[in-house]
Amino acid sequence: MRIALPWVVRLRYAIAAGQMATAILVDRILHIALPLGWMALAPGVMVLSNFWLARRAARPESLERVATSTLVVWVFVLDTACLTTLLMLSGGANNPFSLLYLVQITLSAMILTKRQTWALGCLATLCFGLLFLVYRPIPVLEIHRHGRGADLHLIGMWVGFVIATFLVAMFSGKIAELLREHEESLLGMQEELAKKERLASLVTLAAGAAHELSTPLGTIAIVAREMERFAAEHERSAALAEDSRLIRAEVDRCREILLRMSVEGAEPAGEAAEPVAIDDLLRQAAREFQAGGRVRVLPLKADPALALTVPRRAVTQAMMALVKNALEAGAPASGVEIAAEVAGRYVRLAVRDEGHGMSEETLRHAGEPFFTTKEPGAGMGLGVFLVRTLAERLGGRLTFESVPLGGTIAALELPLPVESAPQVSRHE
Repeated sequence: MRIALPWVVRLRYAIAAGQMATAILVDRILHIALPLGWMALAPGVMVLSNFWLARRAARPESLERVATSTLVVWVFVLDTACLTTLLMLSGGANNPFSLLYLVQITLSAMILTKRQTWALGCLATLCFGLLFLVYRPIPVLEIHRHGRGADLHLIGMWVGFVIATFLVAMFSGKIAELLREHEESLLGMQEELAKKERLASLVTLAAGAAHELSTPLGTIAIVAREMERFAAEHERSAALAEDSRLIRAEVDRCREILLRMSVEGAEPAGEAAEPVAIDDLLRQAAREFQAGGRVRVLPLKADPALALTVPRRAVTQAMMALVKNALEAGAPASGVEIAAEVAGRYVRLAVRDEGHGMSEETLRHAGEPFFTTKEPGAGMGLGVFLVRTLAERLGGRLTFESVPLGGTIAALELPLPVESAPQVSRHE
């Protein structure tokens, strides 16, 4: 709409100039007397309104889509009224320029909605019909008048105009709608391609980081082992030996995480899908956070054996990321609930926190890469993005529901298999 608005301004200038030039030409060259003074009012109104419209078009940032569409509708209504005034002063329906009503209808079909186009079409039809009743006759154009009463030719002209209006509005509108859908499809494909490119760059970054960090982690593990041996043989310090074992355990954990990053990155394709009981999936996601007693898993209100066929580790890590975000969003003593419910062909895995909720701005950007509301250095803004990417690859989606001061619900919706798996693997 914002792209079309400057062209509408230029076209209206051309129409106003053409109307006045045509009236002068008919009056001066063809010697057909016309009330030029009164007829000049209609193009003058169009030009004055166009000055104001041009100023609005020069500041597109002040125009909202809905406001711009409504503005153009009223501009076309004004143009239809001006054209009707000119035709009333110059022969009414007998004036051959009455077909110019189709210009506004065609333009509206291209840039406005169907409802607005049909409204303008009905207005043009009524105005054209009014020209048969109220007009200033011009003798040279009165070739179809044969006494009083309705003239069959003029009635046929009105019916033909109605048919032309219907066809122009329908076919032009359909073509414009298809073009808009095609444009939206291309924009969606470009956005999807950009997401995949960002994800590919993240995979490369993760693999490189895993490779580079393996060496310092190995050094830390060796030093921790030597510290443990020294504490056992010389210092006889149980506390130092325990700290050394803790360092080694954490290093091994970091190595396992980096190994997954280097092999899989953010792709679930490296892991085969398998039947996983939904209750088991929730318990596995909450297991790492159960120490503080803040995470509560609600039982599934459906068949306990209901299963999803998904890459177990990828989905578990996705749920863990949502639980971690929920814990960080609430107060230190607040709790988090994990629940699952069946909604049609999907299973909804929901994580609910007791935080302050998310603003509308945050909800709009949630899931975008590198977007985070955490303090600098506390997060990169990739966790939710990777969860959303995983959900889309599995045929599901990630949604957020938030009430200010009432917490947030992050829901991972995954499709159920067409047929339940005969065997379900369970891991306690």
